[in-house]
Amino acid sequence: MKLSIIIPTYNEARTIRELIQRVQSVDYPIEHEIIIVDDASIDRTYEKETILRLKNKGGNIRLFRNRINKGKGFSIRKGIRRAKGDIIIIQDADDEYNPQDIPSLLTPLISGQAKVVYGSRFLGKKRPAGMALPNYVANRVLTLMTNILFGTHLTDMETCYKVFDATVLKSLTLRANRFTFEPEVTALLAKKSVSIQELPIGYNGRTAKEGKKIKARDFFFAVAILFRYRLF
Repeated sequence: MKLSIIIPTYNEARTIRELIQRVQSVDYPIEHEIIIVDDASIDRTYEKETILRLKNKGGNIRLFRNRINKGKGFSIRKGIRRAKGDIIIIQDADDEYNPQDIPSLLTPLISGQAKVVYGSRFLGKKRPAGMALPNYVANRVLTLMTNILFGTHLTDMETCYKVFDATVLKSLTLRANRFTFEPEVTALLAKKSVSIQELPIGYNGRTAKEGKKIKARDFFFAVAILFRYRLF
């Protein structure tokens, strides 16, 4: 059994080296590969990624680059197509999510108890550390809308840490190019009656000044996606 860790990146020169080191330092219960998809970064991100790949002694880092900026969703879809693992997880390129949480998220899939697991930032806590109030409200509203529209019982639809059985994920017709990957994949799973298990994870939010890229308009794009998949 093999794990594919997809890391979409765009202008993450400040954090990418440390992030890859943290991902590599985890004691995974199965073999793993790292798939970095650079979304045409205009800082030194791709240069640093190239150096990391060349220094990778285990040979488990695979690096791809979009010719032009296409968006997080596009980069994730590109990574999915190239993933060789039986299990796929998405990892952001910043410091908000701790890779040490990944092994516990893999357990239900390795044991055959689940096909999809979401790492929830809200299980066991009222408000994740460092999450700005507007982001907190947006997360809660979008998750509530998802539960109402699709009959799910999620606490954190927008979480980055989504772990999939590769066969299930690759069976979905994904079209999202931007941050709408999260509501789209959740809606498609719900419409296919695929059960989503949640487990608690840590979180350390960052601000726009620190590089957080999601904008207020992405909230409305997410709402539109949820209603489109519910109605059509």
